[in-house]
Amino acid sequence: MEHQATQAARGAGPRAIVISMHSHLPFPDSAGRGAGDERADVACAIAQGEVADAPPDRRLVVVFDSPVGRELVLLAPRLGWSVVVLEPDASRGGGPTIGPEVAEAGLDACCDVVVTDHDRPELGAVLARILTQPTRWIGVMGSLRHTAPHVAALTERGVAASDIARIHRPIGLDIGSRSPAEIAVATLAGLLADRNGRTGGLFAQGRADFR
Repeated sequence: MEHQATQAARGAGPRAIVISMHSHLPFPDSAGRGAGDERADVACAIAQGEVADAPPDRRLVVVFDSPVGRELVLLAPRLGWSVVVLEPDASRGGGPTIGPEVAEAGLDACCDVVVTDHDRPELGAVLARILTQPTRWIGVMGSLRHTAPHVAALTERGVAASDIARIHRPIGLDIGSRSPAEIAVATLAGLLADRNGRTGGLFAQGRADFR
């Protein structure tokens, strides 16, 4: 496996670091096969220890340095995402981060944005700027048992309801996560399912794609 890290020049402006990890093994050749055959071939390759390289169009922007955010930084590169941590408060965090300017995150249609702390006072301001960018997916961590604070924060800033509706909450798969690492696993599994057009259900529940 290969680690790659790039950092913008230090100075008065914000810092930007992109973390990625990719294998050098190609995807199995699926020429002439159906989608089901391709999924089965990938599964067999993984079972035999042949880990396929991830597509080059995965970027994860972790908003706010937090315990879950740090776990995402560790796990996401193993799944093919390059990762940027957006932390507007320079007094927080000790890991690779960028400053308060959302533009520095390089948001585009390949980006998945995960907000890891819905109680931060910067939530509305940061999300309002993110919503001006063409991201693939935006999600805010939180439970359905509690009011989604980002809705009020964005409404107060005059953000249109149609734009607010782009934000997913809750996020991830329901696997009973408790610890930051478990929440990160559930989050990334949910993103993979969404990117692959899958529900994220158990194979034992009527799925027969993999044998």
